[in-house]
Amino acid sequence: MELLAAVRQRRSVKYFDAEHRLTEEELRHLLGHAFLAPSSFNMQNWHVVAVDDQDKQDALCEASWHQAQVKDCSVTLVLAGCLKGYEKVEHFTRNAPEKVREMFAGMVPGFYSGNEQLQRDEAVRSIALLAQNIMLIVTDMGLDSCPMIGYDATKVAEIVGLPADCPPLLMITVGKRLKDAQARMGLFNFEEVVSHNYFGEKGLSGPIDEK
Repeated sequence: MELLAAVRQRRSVKYFDAEHRLTEEELRHLLGHAFLAPSSFNMQNWHVVAVDDQDKQDALCEASWHQAQVKDCSVTLVLAGCLKGYEKVEHFTRNAPEKVREMFAGMVPGFYSGNEQLQRDEAVRSIALLAQNIMLIVTDMGLDSCPMIGYDATKVAEIVGLPADCPPLLMITVGKRLKDAQARMGLFNFEEVVSHNYFGEKGLSGPIDEK
């Protein structure tokens, strides 16, 4: 599938075929390409828990205020942001040239250490980039997805065993759709969301093509 076709066809699907499951090969294909998403300093400060055990999906469904897509989808992906990922400099630079390893070792810890807001912001950025890759690849695979924030994060972390420094920032349900997504509710016009050189300075104008 062409990239722009995947961008246009990706929708948030709520109803999945509960009998459908992803193979290990399909999951490797999905996540292996998704992890090509960029991250600051190549930190890769994310961790994905792929949940396809029905009992755990049922528990996640309950923690998600009984949204059926969580238990009916093929796999529920819990995307955790690793707040202390910056501490693993030797790990995420292990294949870099020596000069880069030395530079990052002297730069990264001081940049993030002691700044909890920046640590969380960085994790959110990384998860957002990873999530969009996941959803577009799912569409390319002929399947569907739904990004979710409607859940009790504390309960979700308990169910899948996440440590305190890896909070579940997003869940994505993936599977074979049973019902189409609802019609789009409409996009803002260009001038409502785009400024030219300075906030509020108009450049682009008119409706955004949704088709």
